[in-house]
Amino acid sequence: MASIRALRHGAGSEPRNVLPAGHAFTRRTAAFDRGRRRASTCSSVISIDERREPASLREKLKRFWALSGQKIELIERDYTSAKGAPVFTVRGRYTNRGWTEWTQGFQYGSALLHFDATRELRFLEVGRHNTVTRMASHLSHTGVHDHGFNNVSTYGNLLRLMGEGRISENPWERNFYELAIKVSGAVQASRWTPLGDGGFIYSFNGPHSLFVDTIRSCRVLMLAHRLGHRLLGESDRAISLAQRALSHLCATARYSIYYGEGRDVYDVWGRAAHESIFNTNDGNYRCPSSQQGYSPFSTWTRGLAWAMCGFSEQLELLRALPDADLEANGGRPELTQTLLRAAQATCDFYISHTPACGVPYWDTGAPGLSELGHYLERPADPFNPHEPVDSSAAAIAAQGLLRLGHYLGGHLGAEDQAGRRYYQAGLTILDTLLGEPYLSLDPDHQGLLLHSVYHRPNGWDHLPPDSKVPRGESSMWGDYHLREVALYVQRLIQGQAYYSFFSGIGAAAP
Repeated sequence: MASIRALRHGAGSEPRNVLPAGHAFTRRTAAFDRGRRRASTCSSVISIDERREPASLREKLKRFWALSGQKIELIERDYTSAKGAPVFTVRGRYTNRGWTEWTQGFQYGSALLHFDATRELRFLEVGRHNTVTRMASHLSHTGVHDHGFNNVSTYGNLLRLMGEGRISENPWERNFYELAIKVSGAVQASRWTPLGDGGFIYSFNGPHSLFVDTIRSCRVLMLAHRLGHRLLGESDRAISLAQRALSHLCATARYSIYYGEGRDVYDVWGRAAHESIFNTNDGNYRCPSSQQGYSPFSTWTRGLAWAMCGFSEQLELLRALPDADLEANGGRPELTQTLLRAAQATCDFYISHTPACGVPYWDTGAPGLSELGHYLERPADPFNPHEPVDSSAAAIAAQGLLRLGHYLGGHLGAEDQAGRRYYQAGLTILDTLLGEPYLSLDPDHQGLLLHSVYHRPNGWDHLPPDSKVPRGESSMWGDYHLREVALYVQRLIQGQAYYSFFSGIGAAAP
């Protein structure tokens, strides 16, 4: 497979898949350096509390996990699995919304995260039993790009818990989870659009479509690779899962993220496109697009958050991979630069385009924002009559900021100023989400994180009778990712092993 340097130029005498001249390696390096300087000097819109430490959230986390358990038990008691996977709430009750079954792993994975945080065995049994009995079809599902959501959240969490010694070792159970991850990683890798200079895992829209959120499905390819697995193609051709995952990450960094280099007139450092469109006949990139955002030239904030989290956690994994795994994709220095540049750009954009509390509106170009005045200078208002906020984007973004800050050495009083800024921004957002009006205190409401939005353009979200704007409801991914970032911080507070999706899986983590 071609190195990622080839991603910039392609093969033959004429460049292929080439963005403007600013994407040549030397100019790209200069832009990265400018971005690093910008990260340390640009003003924030989020009101970052520079003094907050993880321990300051201890009491809020105690209340959070008590509520988390109540919500899981309420869903287990009242939700009928025959309706399909729960997606979002309507008047406080989880319901299904047919598109693809991409949220079931979050339902059962939430119980596993809750067990990890509280050691309450009944939640381990809920997560384990439902994974074994209901998740098999997601392993062999060839029609979606969501394997990293469904299967890392369930089989992956169970394998991690065993690898970390948090559940008892059982060889047959371990083999079962490992086989599931291997199958899922290979099936996901088979959804492959080749380019003259690499390729990407295509979305359910078809081979022409690269989604920014698919970055989190790279996790399952990497886990399968760490377990020693490969995809076998025609004539038994062995295909490296790591190479495909890394190629996808680089394609996402190149096509989905903007770096202020004049790619189009809306090119701003860190802006993200939900979808990138390609001509599959010749492999050329054609244009940005969006399925769930307002437009191709604005930023759907949950897509931005997926990128923030995905790049940051893959940077952590990169440190755990041997050099030999990285050579085919350009080698460690170049891969690190590519992922770090994308992570910093997206995190910078989020910080500077999100209201003071750290919770964004659903899209930075949503037309109703013009009615809100200087909305970035004050906390977001989920009850405004013009545009909804998306708390689920905030939960995902908080984890990305924390991981990037930690990666850069900016945590717990360290000296890296850019890293410290990201880290403190993540804690600030989490503090907001762990309180009202975002934490669901109603014992009859099945959701945990309020004011989440699914698909605003399609009008899928529930509207209260007195409003034209969705509010007050929850989503399965929002609840899961709030639990995930809460677990991340709690383990820091308790001095436990650093929490990553690959802890204890495959080759020894650093």
